[in-house]
Order: sequence, then C-alpha cells, then structure tokens
Amino acid sequence: MGHVIRSVEKGSIADQLGIRQGDVLLKMNGERLLDWIDYQALSCSDHIVLLIERDGVQTEYDFEKDDYEPLGLAFENDMLDGLRLCLNKCLFCFVDQLPACARDSMRVKDDDWRLSLMMGNFVTMTNVGPRELDRIIRRHASPLYISVHATEPELRKKLLGNPRGGNIMEQLEKLAAGGVSFHAQAVLCPELNCGEALERTMSDLMGLYPACRSLALVPVGLTGHREGLESIRMFDRESARTVLRQAERVREKMLREYGTRFVFPSDELYLKAEMPLPEDEAYEDYEQIDNGIGLCRQLITEFEDAYMELPARLRREVKPRHSIAIATGVSAQPILKNLLDAHPVTGVEIKVYAITNHYFGETVTVAGLVTGGDLVAQMKDRPSEAILITECMIRSEDKRFLDNLLLTEAEAALERPIVPVGRRGDEFLDAIVRFAEI
Repeated sequence: MGHVIRSVEKGSIADQLGIRQGDVLLKMNGERLLDWIDYQALSCSDHIVLLIERDGVQTEYDFEKDDYEPLGLAFENDMLDGLRLCLNKCLFCFVDQLPACARDSMRVKDDDWRLSLMMGNFVTMTNVGPRELDRIIRRHASPLYISVHATEPELRKKLLGNPRGGNIMEQLEKLAAGGVSFHAQAVLCPELNCGEALERTMSDLMGLYPACRSLALVPVGLTGHREGLESIRMFDRESARTVLRQAERVREKMLREYGTRFVFPSDELYLKAEMPLPEDEAYEDYEQIDNGIGLCRQLITEFEDAYMELPARLRREVKPRHSIAIATGVSAQPILKNLLDAHPVTGVEIKVYAITNHYFGETVTVAGLVTGGDLVAQMKDRPSEAILITECMIRSEDKRFLDNLLLTEAEAALERPIVPVGRRGDEFLDAIVRFAEI
C-alpha cells in the first residue's frame, strides 16, 4: 500500500526529480511507510531512495541531499492510518464525566503516541506493544509526553482500569536505553496515588533522568457528572500542601545534584494550597506549560515586563473613560484581579469576574472550560464596553465554545463585543491598552 501525492512544492527536490501530483510513494529507503512518523524520520537522511508508481509503472529515484532538507511532498491523507483510541477505563477519565449534552467530538478518547510526538498530547502507552515500542526507538521519537500517574504496577493497573498498565517502568526503561526522551505527568488522586505511592513514582522517574526530562503533578479534575463512577476525593488546602512539601524535597535534591528541579506541580495545586506561585526561574524552560505548569507565572511575568515598557502616560490612575470586563475561571480571578489592581492602565476601568461553571459543575474552576452559556448568563447584568476572555475558551477553527454556542451568538446575547485574547501576558496587556488609546 502506498501514499498518493497530493501536491509537489515548486522548486523542491521532488519537483526537480519530476515527481508529480497523483504519483504514489511506495517505499523510502527500502521501507514501506506506515505513517507520517516514518516519512519524517526517513526523509531526514542525506541519502534517499524513493520508489514511485505512476500509471502502474514503478520508478526508483536514488539521490543525495542535505540532512533534514525537505523533499517537498504533501499527501492526500494525513498518513496516520486512523486515530489510535484509548483502551483504558481510568478512574478519573474526564470524558466519562461529561454532561449528557456534550458534543460527540468531545467524547473521542485518543491515546496515540504519534500525536504525543507531534502535538504534545499525553498518552499512557498501554496500546503500544513490543514491536511498536521498537519502532518508536528506531525512529528516535523524542520527546514523548507520557501519563505515568503511578509506577507501582498494581496501583497503575487500578488507576487505568487496564491490566496492561502495570509494565510502564519496563517501557520507560527501554525508551531511555534507546535514547528516547519523554516528559511525564501524574494526575493525583488523594488517598490513591499520593503519599508513599507518589514518593515511589518520583523516585522511579528520577532514576530515569535525563531521559525523563520532567514530571508534572496535576490534581485530579472532577466534574459534577460522576454518577455511577468511583468516588474520588478532591484536593483541599492541606492535602495540596502535603503534595507540595513532598515535591519540594525532590526539587531541592534534583536542583542540587543535577541543576534541574525536575518535578513541577501545576498552578492549580498552588492555588488549592493557597500558597504563592514560584518565581519565574523556578519553571526553568516552561517545558510543561501546556499542562498548566507555570501558565499563571508566565502570564504575570510577561504582563509586568510589557507594562514597564508602556509610556508613562499609560501607567497613571486617572478618571476612567472606558470600562471593560474580564471573564475568567474561578481559579484565575484573584490572580488577574491582583495583577490589574497593581498595574493600572490610564483611562480604563477593569473589572475581573469569576464565571462559575454550571455546565461541568462548580468543582471545575479553570478558565479554559468556561462555556458560552455560563458566560452569557453570568455577564448579562454586568455592564461594560467589551468582555475579554482567554482564547482557550473557544475553538479557533469555528469560534465556538465547548457547549457549541458560537462567539457571535454570545456577543449578540450580551450586546457587546467579546474579545478572545492570547495566553501571553503581553497580548493581555495589548488588548487592554487598545481601549486606553481609543
């Protein structure tokens, strides 16, 4: 089975060789290609042999090129031979906690290591057998993002609801020996994988450093739709503080011995513990920021840096000419309010509102899961010229909230513009300054 070529970039190597749209790539360097991973890995070589079929006739192209120089081919399919779905029944699976009215696309459970490589998705590796693990190593697929949760075999089997979950350390050790690096995460459930279990998980993964580049600690997310599911306790202030104390001991040891803190608790753990966020340097390269690790600190740092570069005329408290509202999650509201109170923008009155999540349940407090319906219902009687929201609340392709409400529909209901803002602190400040300069 080959892959049909959709287009050939003009002036590229493939174009110069005479390869055309509609040709079929059968083999590269003697290997049939399973997917895009194979294509990317093999095309990085400086010596390429392509087997191309056109109108039933096969032609071999043998040529030299620079390392990593692209061939200029695009294909009719995504070369991922179908999405690899999740085989687990995790005790804390968020998909199983969705409201009945959630759209079907939200219910898809993927567990595809190829998306982990390309997009940073976390995967459990339970659907990766020995042959596929060997291919990961052969293709040098780094870095991967792996949901470990616990390294004790029986506990991990229980957490994932899958008997194949118990061999994670063997898989990780083989990846490390093969030169594949990875980031890990542990979604923590009080009384399940905390305490001694967490000590073992951190110790086992520390032993795989530097192949294991970091470990994120994330509190379990529980919605109000857990009927029929196992009872799991949420983190409170004391249990969150216990985890942070455990993590800090490891962070100090790793920093002293290897120059990295290695373990990175999520922002939500610090907020639940009612403890200050670490300073900017404590997040090092922010390698797990998409997992909620350092998102608040980075926003604060970027905002403050950008604020200091504003002209003095924009950094004075004067009678406001404009009023804007910021709608966010319950967790982020005090952080944003404190930040904006300390950094006034001339002529702009800013009020920060926490949107209670009735769609998923009030236990869900992150901004990215605020829905359009909750936004409209709770901002209806709160006047402002415009409402700023994080762009994480809406899908970029169709400007639709998680409950399927379109951004334009929410704006019509609230009779004012809703402005999605990027997650960077300087983008946040720029959005505010635009009102000051009107």
